[in-house]
Amino acid sequence: MDIDAVLNYFASYGLTLLFVIVFLEYLNLPGLPAGIIMPAAGILASRNNQSLILVVFISVVAGVLGSIVLYLIGYYGGAMFLDKLGLKFPKIEPTIRKSSTILKEKGLFGVFLCRLLPVLRTIVSIIAGSVRMNFLKFLIYSTPGIFLWNLGFIFTGYFFGDVFLK
Repeated sequence: MDIDAVLNYFASYGLTLLFVIVFLEYLNLPGLPAGIIMPAAGILASRNNQSLILVVFISVVAGVLGSIVLYLIGYYGGAMFLDKLGLKFPKIEPTIRKSSTILKEKGLFGVFLCRLLPVLRTIVSIIAGSVRMNFLKFLIYSTPGIFLWNLGFIFTGYFFGDVFLK
C-alpha cells in the first residue's frame, strides 16, 4: 500500500483510523504497520493544520491501551502463553528471550528501553505481565517510551511529509 492510499483512508476516517491501527499494532497484530500510519497522520495533521499534540496524544493513548491488554494477557496467561507463542511462531522466540533478558538486567528501566526497540516494544508488555511487574510502575515506564517512539514517526510525517510525497 502506498502513502497516497493511506492518506486517502485518513481523509475518510481521520484520527479514529490512527487510534485503531496503533492500538492493534501495540497488540502485536499483523496488518498495516503503525510505521506507515503514524507518519501519514503527521502529514495530514500538517496539511490540515491539525494539532500535532492531539495526534501524538491519540497515538499514545492507543499504544498504552494496547500495552495494557498484552500486560493482562501476560499476567493471567504467563509463561504458558509465551511458550505457546514461541511454539506457534518460532521466529519470535529469540525476541522473547531478548526482551526477557533486558527486563531481568535492567528492571523497570528495561521496559522503557524495550519500548524504543522494534518488535521488543510490543512483546515486553506480555513479559512484564508474566513476571507480575507492578502494574502502575509498568505504565509509568512504558508511557514515555511509547510517547518517544510514536512522536518520532508522527514528527517525521508532520515536518518532512512533503519530501515523502515528491
